[in-house]
Amino acid sequence: MAVTFNHTIIAAKDRVESARFYCEPFELDEAPSWGLFTNGQLDGGVLLQFAEPPVDSQMRHYAFLVDDELFDRAYRRLCERGIEHWADPQLTRPGRINTEHGGRGVCFRDPAGHALEMITRPYL
Repeated sequence: MAVTFNHTIIAAKDRVESARFYCEPFELDEAPSWGLFTNGQLDGGVLLQFAEPPVDSQMRHYAFLVDDELFDRAYRRLCERGIEHWADPQLTRPGRINTEHGGRGVCFRDPAGHALEMITRPYL
């Protein structure tokens, strides 16, 4: 069996709010939730599992590769909701997107403070 990525747990102040925050702009499929987890599902069955502490709540960085059409829709939603965003992970270029690596990218924070990056082309 080849190795594939299956799931990650994302610490959240409010797991339902965080799941909604990710699922809405990225148009993620709903996934059954259980126990401590509220879930969102990426293509290929990969789960994002949101849980409230005592799960480690240290800030993390999550990058999502999306196509150009989804980038446009998701970016529009971020702007409509007034979500602060930057063109770079260092957060030095506010209110902009980047056009590096032959595509477009934007960084923003989720409700728990995790850094999210949305890109249209992989870096490598």
